[in-house]
Amino acid sequence: MSIITTIEDLRQLAKRRVPRMFYDYADAGSWTESTYRANSDDFAKIKFRQRVAVNLADRTLRSTMVGQAVAMPVALAPTGLTGMQHADGEILAARAAERFGVPFTLSTMSICSIEDVAAHTGKPFWFQLYVMKDRDFINRLIDRAKAANCSALVLTLDLQVLGQRHKDIRNGLSAPPKMTLATIANLMTKPRWGLGMLRTRRHGFGNIVGHAKDVSDMSSLSAWTQQQFDPALSWDDVQWIKQRWGGKLIIKGIMDPDDARLALNSGADALIVSNHGGRQLDGAQSSIEALPPIVAAVGKQIEVHMDGGIRCGQDVIRALALGAKGVYIGRPFLYGLGAMGEAGVTKCLDIIRNELDLTMAFCGLRDVNDVDRRILLPETCPR
Repeated sequence: MSIITTIEDLRQLAKRRVPRMFYDYADAGSWTESTYRANSDDFAKIKFRQRVAVNLADRTLRSTMVGQAVAMPVALAPTGLTGMQHADGEILAARAAERFGVPFTLSTMSICSIEDVAAHTGKPFWFQLYVMKDRDFINRLIDRAKAANCSALVLTLDLQVLGQRHKDIRNGLSAPPKMTLATIANLMTKPRWGLGMLRTRRHGFGNIVGHAKDVSDMSSLSAWTQQQFDPALSWDDVQWIKQRWGGKLIIKGIMDPDDARLALNSGADALIVSNHGGRQLDGAQSSIEALPPIVAAVGKQIEVHMDGGIRCGQDVIRALALGAKGVYIGRPFLYGLGAMGEAGVTKCLDIIRNELDLTMAFCGLRDVNDVDRRILLPETCPR
């Protein structure tokens, strides 16, 4: 194996080791994938101001996100089917994040359950919630997150309806997956992945199967899921979720200043500027382009985070300079997980930390909390 120095190195290795349907699930967008591509492409347009002859000793990346101390202002984003990128993937990623000192966010649509992850970690993690029509199930899911001592709830609002993802349809991705000849042939070329899956009992959606009404196994899950995402979700629902939860609440999926103001008025502790990784509305703005007007609208009254398109530590510092208090990485840690398991997630975080630290130094700063627009060329920044 060649030396790994970038997130792109991890992506290429993951592509070789993870079955096509699961790799494509992680590394694809909806429809034409224009928003998926813009999420990363728009970062590259933003240029830095390099400074010299500045004291760069004793640099620090330490910060906080919703009051929680972090080794750097980066969290692992909630990603569905993480446990299909690598056996027990959510557990491995959570352990790597805990050791590194950054938050891990478990998805409602995870393979390993809340209880699985809690049993294999020593510190609280965050839990991401999708609102289903079955409100009794949602109440119990919130209670399970509280019982597991999750320290923040990330409420995703941009999946009332599911965006059309052509690669998932072509690959037969479903619950359970459709075993076509092409799928079987591809699985046979991934022996490392297959051996890992044979060694674990965690193959279903651990937060749902056996917990939701009439979902006792994987065969009954698909129909339930298609019926359960709630197109009638409203800001009124946010209020009862906030009251039921009672802890730190983060609203995910904000792409418009008006919605940012509604998130502020909901009493949430933070919002995440996010277009769901380009997997929902194709043709929408990139997250980094949407960030500055949202910060201008609410940034001094609520903590603003961002998600989408980050592929290196330089992207992290660009988002911080434009007003984000913290960022989330999804695909980068999934590449690491698919490539090398727990060690790959740690490698991903190491790469991002090193790139973030060096870029901050080249821009003449020693403390990540001092990062702002002065490190960027103004004419290259979205407004």
